Amino acid sequence: MRENYQKNIENHLIIPAMQFLQRERSSGIVLAIFVVLALVLANSPLREDYSHFLEHHFGFIVDGQPLLNFSVEHWINDGLMSMFFFVVGLELKREFVGGELRELRKVTLPVAAAIFGMLFPAGTYLLFNWGTPVAHGWGIPMATDIAFALAVLYILGDRVPISAKVFLTTLAIVDDLGSVLVIALFYTSHISFSSLAVGLAFLLVMFIGNRLGVKNIWFYGVLGIGGVWVAFLTSGIHATISAVLAAMVIPADSRIPETAFIARIKKLTRQFEQAEPNDVRTLEPEQLEILAKVKNDSVQAMPPLQRLEYGLHPLVSFVIMPIFALANAGISFVDMNFTVLSANNVALGVIAGLLFGKPLGIVFAVWVTEKLGLGKRSRSMTWRTVVGLGFLASIGFTMSMFVTMLAFNSPDNYIQAKVGIFVASIIGGMVGYRLLKKK
Repeated sequence: MRENYQKNIENHLIIPAMQFLQRERSSGIVLAIFVVLALVLANSPLREDYSHFLEHHFGFIVDGQPLLNFSVEHWINDGLMSMFFFVVGLELKREFVGGELRELRKVTLPVAAAIFGMLFPAGTYLLFNWGTPVAHGWGIPMATDIAFALAVLYILGDRVPISAKVFLTTLAIVDDLGSVLVIALFYTSHISFSSLAVGLAFLLVMFIGNRLGVKNIWFYGVLGIGGVWVAFLTSGIHATISAVLAAMVIPADSRIPETAFIARIKKLTRQFEQAEPNDVRTLEPEQLEILAKVKNDSVQAMPPLQRLEYGLHPLVSFVIMPIFALANAGISFVDMNFTVLSANNVALGVIAGLLFGKPLGIVFAVWVTEKLGLGKRSRSMTWRTVVGLGFLASIGFTMSMFVTMLAFNSPDNYIQAKVGIFVASIIGGMVGYRLLKKK
């Protein structure tokens, strides 16, 4: 009876749950649920509590001075999301080492798409606002929110080829790097070059450790978080960039080569077969020792890069991304004065920049790059796929809203931009989903 009960639990609960967590599209489903939850909270009687909680500050006090004292929202966007970008960086490096991005011509395509995908939206926004006091918001529609864009791809699952996922991931990373550069040059009033230098110094130590053959993930974890991330966080440059840079110096080779690992496992398997068994459920000490060696060799055979990627992926997909959505997707329409939307063309410029400028710039970049012979699409990347990815790239949530806060002091302009970002992101996500769903 008890064994049947355990089997039913395993078959109907544990196994389905594990299968759900292992599917990429599952993270997109969870993320969508938390987006809806954020919108419900932001437009419910709890909206003030929701907003105040995100504004609550916590950190450290040293000699009466705040140290790393930020709001909950700031900790989520610069702290938790740094882990997301770290995993993305690991995936990118894996593609550079042994995947889609090994060929230079394949790298130039998404990089060019990212560059033109920033220039076209900025130019489109200026078409509507050139010469006006709100022209300074040209950087708002430049960014792609990689978390939401990739979530849509995850929902689509196998309908989207891996080359499209790599293309969009690379594009979004370059896009974010470009957005941070724009923020640093045009929207940041102060950058601490001393903190930036400290962060780069820690990054150099990690790189040297890689070259010297250091494979201990704690070595890279302590230097990456305690050194690179903290320094970038206090430098004025978006901390998520430090996560991508740190990922790029994680070793991609293992301590035990594949051939040596196969030989060891075969030898240990023979030893396990020859070990004296017993008639009970527990194993003999000799058998346990052999299995311990198998476990240790298996860990040593896995490159630190892939070990970290494999271990962090569930945490990022089912904890960090939903928390991020809960903190950033809440837009309140209850207290909004919709008359401010007609005061100028901020909302129109943001919508046009994201919804038209972004896809047009990406498609144009792919076309020009191929015409000049500088890059080539994989066979699975049809023009329909490129257009669909262009619309997914118009999802601008996080970075666009961050630039909005830097670009405008006026609450009315901020509301306009926020509505524009929300409308364009929703429409762009839906159009991109429909285009990519149909092969």
